[in-house]
Amino acid sequence: MAPPFIDALLGSHRPVIMELKPRSAEGEDLFRGRSPTEIVALYEAVGAPCLSVVTGRWFGGHLGLLAEVAARTEVPVLQKDFITGPDQIRAARDLGASAVLLTAALLPRVALARLAEHALALGLTPFIEVADPSEVDALPSCEGCVVAVNNKDIRTRERGDADLDRSRRLLPAVRRSGSPCPVSAGGIDDPLVAARLLTAGYAGLLVGTRLLRDDRLESWCAELDETLRAAPAPRRSG
Repeated sequence: MAPPFIDALLGSHRPVIMELKPRSAEGEDLFRGRSPTEIVALYEAVGAPCLSVVTGRWFGGHLGLLAEVAARTEVPVLQKDFITGPDQIRAARDLGASAVLLTAALLPRVALARLAEHALALGLTPFIEVADPSEVDALPSCEGCVVAVNNKDIRTRERGDADLDRSRRLLPAVRRSGSPCPVSAGGIDDPLVAARLLTAGYAGLLVGTRLLRDDRLESWCAELDETLRAAPAPRRSG
């Protein structure tokens, strides 16, 4: 059996990781007066298989947000932050996370491998983020890991437009990494674009800002579902 985070994503008919982050990259208030509990309830109501909680300061996050969300849901939760040491991974587990972000651009290969092994030993899913071919080529064994293509640029604090073609270009290399669960993350606004990424072969998507801005979350999900029903089966090889 896959780890709980991966198992939940692969078992979902709509494999969208729905994210909580207080602010956008440009500083916009995304919670808009809603409590984390209210947002979790909205996401659960539309059947989110997994949640992502941004604890990084760029987006107004903090560890208390992770603890609050994890205490209010049975859905597996990813902690998104710049994690560079085993103490942070143990803290994530203790606060209720099921998965932790590991950013390939920030971690040497040996350090990335050690942190991934440490997360797996603690029962957490390493959610390894990549953004270019060299990062994918340098990945350690990714069995039991999510490999996620970030369509945004962390060098600009993820401001500006997403490069969704990056996900399309990197998908073959991500498949070869050994990950059972390739994910496209960031800048996915349109349900039609989301459906195309899933039918191209991504096992999941991470969507945050778009869903937090949307006052009609059910409509966004329904449009994605309808498009997926009409689409050809996802490609899983090649």
